[in-house]
Amino acid sequence: MRIDEILKKKRTLSFEVFPPKKGQEGLDKIFNTIDKLKEFKPDYISVTYGAGGANRNSNVEIASYIKNKVGIEALAHLTGGPSSTLDVDSIVKRLREENIENILALRGDKPKDYDLEYCKTFKHATDLMHYLKDEDFTLAGACYPEGHSECDTLYEDLIHMKEKELAGAKFFVTQVFYDNAYYYRLVSEARKMGIKSAIIPGIMPLVSPKNIPSIKNMCGASIPLDFRNMLEVYKDDPELLEEFGINYAVYQIEDLIAKGAPGIHLYIMNRASIAKKIYERLEHVFSKLF
Repeated sequence: MRIDEILKKKRTLSFEVFPPKKGQEGLDKIFNTIDKLKEFKPDYISVTYGAGGANRNSNVEIASYIKNKVGIEALAHLTGGPSSTLDVDSIVKRLREENIENILALRGDKPKDYDLEYCKTFKHATDLMHYLKDEDFTLAGACYPEGHSECDTLYEDLIHMKEKELAGAKFFVTQVFYDNAYYYRLVSEARKMGIKSAIIPGIMPLVSPKNIPSIKNMCGASIPLDFRNMLEVYKDDPELLEEFGINYAVYQIEDLIAKGAPGIHLYIMNRASIAKKIYERLEHVFSKLF
């Protein structure tokens, strides 16, 4: 089923996984993770791949496993980046053969060690969306609660978000954020811009202080001082630190649901145990309101 059709009927719960680096052994491990995620009744699972197109082939294989073996809708990431039209056509053909109906269309981030020109044919996500518009997929777009790092202002980023909707995006999934006020501001300003599509908040439980620099570099997410200090205090106790990180994510989710978010998308870092701990704390909420 197309995800935009699900969103017309109910709130969605979803998870994101990424392809492993270790061949078949890694695939078996991620398949096992996906099997465990089924227990939490997600409406869909999205599957990304590495910067510059790394793991692109296993992306399709994992999306097919989600859709055809486990019986959950799959949201396959597809990046323009260095891809040619032939590259995209090949992936689209495989996705169609595997009965995948939903694509998150992205430009993709340039790898640090990528020396060649990164964006050739598809310089922006909208270029990829225009190319895919007649391919009979439901397209999703990414958005940024604190604004894209390459935009000078949030308004400039919102213009691009509106262009994505006009190019065919039926719903949006946000990058990671740790201050819900940024999400509410994004939704408010997007509606003022005339953007009507659902904007699903993306939550990544922060369970290690080592992740702070990478999160800031990856998506520019700021981390509230009180939470950052808490992580620093308990950095030498991994179990306690994970507990605080999960509890903070639960707080974010409860607040988002209470204020009308159309769904929750969890970046779980391929750890079904993280999804389980969050789901167990919110099982009654999910069963009543999703």
